[in-house]
Amino acid sequence: MKKWLFSMVAVPVLLMGCSSNEKEVDTNDEPVDVEALEVKVNILTPEKVAVNEPIELSAHVTQNNENVDDAESVKFEVWESGYRDEGQMIDGELDSEGVYKAEITFDHDGVYYMFAHTTARGLHVMPKQQLIVGNPDMSKVIEDNSSDTMNHGNTEEHGETEHEESTKEENHGH
Repeated sequence: MKKWLFSMVAVPVLLMGCSSNEKEVDTNDEPVDVEALEVKVNILTPEKVAVNEPIELSAHVTQNNENVDDAESVKFEVWESGYRDEGQMIDGELDSEGVYKAEITFDHDGVYYMFAHTTARGLHVMPKQQLIVGNPDMSKVIEDNSSDTMNHGNTEEHGETEHEESTKEENHGH
């Protein structure tokens, strides 16, 4: 009987001792610098490049001003202006000090665009750059109406008309 009575008193006492009425206090007095967490991608490829020569696509990836050598993925999406649906995705490889590279050769003059799709440390960024290859006849370059999103494939979403589609087919030099 004494054991049972002792148990009835001891259990509530132990439970009260384990609980605390103190509120949890955040001891992090420093504000979080959101910009330091941001992954930044600087495209290093020149905006004007030669036709029929290997071109190095490159991007420098940093976070908090430090090189990111452990990006999950760096892919260069390249397409000729007006022909995003025919673009290609090229895997970038780490060269050194946060710089990822890939190679491409353009077979004709034109205006092209490139996204450097970069996934690093849980974030995805995709800066875009225009590339002028050779000496394109700007009067024959089809304006690139593609958005800066990954949603491409439906020409209605790009605002193209049947006339623009037929113009593309006539002018496309592939």
